[in-house]
Amino acid sequence: MTTSKPTPDREGDLAVEEKRAIRRARPYNVVFHNDDYTTMEFVIHVLMHFFHKGETEATQIMLEVHHRGYGVVGAFTRDIAETKAEQVMEYAKKSGHPLRVTAEPADAPEEEL
Repeated sequence: MTTSKPTPDREGDLAVEEKRAIRRARPYNVVFHNDDYTTMEFVIHVLMHFFHKGETEATQIMLEVHHRGYGVVGAFTRDIAETKAEQVMEYAKKSGHPLRVTAEPADAPEEEL
């Protein structure tokens, strides 16, 4: 959506519209981090419940987290990514799992994750 405000030119007989550039919101990745205590089954369950992943995709993401140390679940707006990360961590804590989930800028170098 662009907003414009007509501005008269120097002689006052012609209006010129100025267009503003609109930037898209920066995407954020929801990242699961590996630990030695959270079960693989619990991670799959969380991916299916909170992120609506099918069992096969949830298993693939869980294995990436297990082998790589972290895995990206999806990209969302910042508010949604942070909310999902908080919801999952609260649910994990209530279930007795120390699962760590973060919201990271999507363009962050992999070393930072």
